[in-house]
Amino acid sequence: MPSEGFTKDGGKKQNGEVIAMHSSESGMQVGRALLHALHNAGISVLYQDRQMKTVWARNMNAPWASETADGKDLLSPAQAERIQAAKLGVIESGNADQLELSIPGSHGVRWFQLWIDADRGEAGDVLGVVTTMVETTEQKRREQTLKALLREVSHRSKNLLAIIQSIATQTGRYTETLGDFLARFRGRLQSLASSQDLVTSSNWRGAALRELVSGQVGRYSSDLAKSLRFMGENPYLNPNAALHIGLAMHELAVNSVSYGALSRPEGHVEVRARLDPENGTSPKLLLTWTETVGDARRNEKRFGSVALERVVPMSLNGSATLEIGEDRIEYRLTVPQGNFETD
Repeated sequence: MPSEGFTKDGGKKQNGEVIAMHSSESGMQVGRALLHALHNAGISVLYQDRQMKTVWARNMNAPWASETADGKDLLSPAQAERIQAAKLGVIESGNADQLELSIPGSHGVRWFQLWIDADRGEAGDVLGVVTTMVETTEQKRREQTLKALLREVSHRSKNLLAIIQSIATQTGRYTETLGDFLARFRGRLQSLASSQDLVTSSNWRGAALRELVSGQVGRYSSDLAKSLRFMGENPYLNPNAALHIGLAMHELAVNSVSYGALSRPEGHVEVRARLDPENGTSPKLLLTWTETVGDARRNEKRFGSVALERVVPMSLNGSATLEIGEDRIEYRLTVPQGNFETD
């Protein structure tokens, strides 16, 4: 097997034969490799002497090279003066400096990070200044997007906590025992969690009405295709509407399982969604839940009816009616435009 290694002076040894590697050749290879690295990484490098005359420059694109700029990707006079002052300061003190610049471009604002370093001779004196420029636009945009998302998460979390606080207060007002309170409160929290999962999976856009209704009724039915008949439009609800309409569907489903149609093996509920334009204005969503009931205890006043008639419509700036007969219940909810999208 051929042996290969290097001699102390940098030569290459193969099969006992030393092949000299000239320093000029290796230097050229390193230089070419560095040029490729600068280009691939989008890094611009400029070397200037103490009189601020350019000695050499590599990979100088806009906005650093005016001849490659389109008129929009150019440094302003104030920015040019700021960079010049920083370079003179490095030459004077010998201490490195760092700048961040935002430059209006043809495709929006561009961000750059500049590192300004002193080039020292063997005696330690400053011979010139090296400026390294790196574009950080994508990084800056990611940071701004992350901050916006965190603000949105904080806002939605506060809204969700307010909803939970309201549910806890109203549930406690209409229950007599701790056990009853815990059972009802737990169910309502699970309803919110189910709706919230849909909202989160859509990147906070919201939830489709059909999917929301199916999810809430499906939690109490072993055969959703038999127990739920959904008819009409399928608008996309915004997050607030999804949470509150999901709560309304939960209350109706729980009552139906306890006293109404879903308490019987052959029973089913009907949910109709219709868009109703008024006087040429944006259409309102008319949502109707209809079922056959089997127990007059539905008429008891509790949080379920309060949520359906007051909490949900008020949260949507809409209106609602709950009609309970001897053998039928109908809940009608009017949801104004702004709570949903139809496209």
